[in-house]
Amino acid sequence: MTTSLISVENISKIYGIGEIEVHALTDVTLKINKGEFIAIMGASGSGKSTFMNIIGCLDRPTSGNYLLDGMDVNKLDKNKLAEFRNKKIGFIFQSFNILARTTAIENVELPLLYNRTINNKERKSRAYNALKSVGLADRQYSLPNQLSGGQQQRIAIARALVNEPIVIMADEPTGNLDSKTSYEIMEIFQTLNNRGITIVMVTHEPDIAQFALSTILFKDGKIISNKPVKERKLALTELEKIKQPITVIKEK
Repeated sequence: MTTSLISVENISKIYGIGEIEVHALTDVTLKINKGEFIAIMGASGSGKSTFMNIIGCLDRPTSGNYLLDGMDVNKLDKNKLAEFRNKKIGFIFQSFNILARTTAIENVELPLLYNRTINNKERKSRAYNALKSVGLADRQYSLPNQLSGGQQQRIAIARALVNEPIVIMADEPTGNLDSKTSYEIMEIFQTLNNRGITIVMVTHEPDIAQFALSTILFKDGKIISNKPVKERKLALTELEKIKQPITVIKEK
């Protein structure tokens, strides 16, 4: 029997704006298993970002149950929740969220500073290996303003990986990038997913969603479809092996 990595049941989120209640999510139920690569889509205000914040332990639902790796996160206090989030989840954002006056390797080290069981030598080693995994080992001492947007996002990916999380959550990871660079970032995501890393990604771009294994569509705070990607885009590394231009593979 498969145990779900993420399990939400009848999740609702209500925001109070003065005397008005805004129902951002209404009775959302979903299970995500280990090794999945999911693209979450929907128009602005559909609930996709609210859902991502809740499963990313950045916000709490108004009602409903949420289990992450078997843990009922609603029962954790603020400090325990922050510790659990840091160990279990790697985050990647549209705006990169890296420190401007800090080198690439120092940015990647940041999540490890909260882990008292890791010494300075191991922290630097793990940060270097994470940078190496995204092709930036030779830029470890570069500052963000010395790097392109795509390279800055690679730093963010390395930082998300450094704690060896069970899931990576990416919120519009290609929103500030051109098409070519966006595809390169998706190539990294596919490679990570092929290694068994679970990825949940919010995107408004249909072509980017095609790199995922399945797509979930939100509308008015509810999931209206959840289906596999039928014409999945092929990672560039795979294309090089078979010597053909960008195409799609039709999944059965």
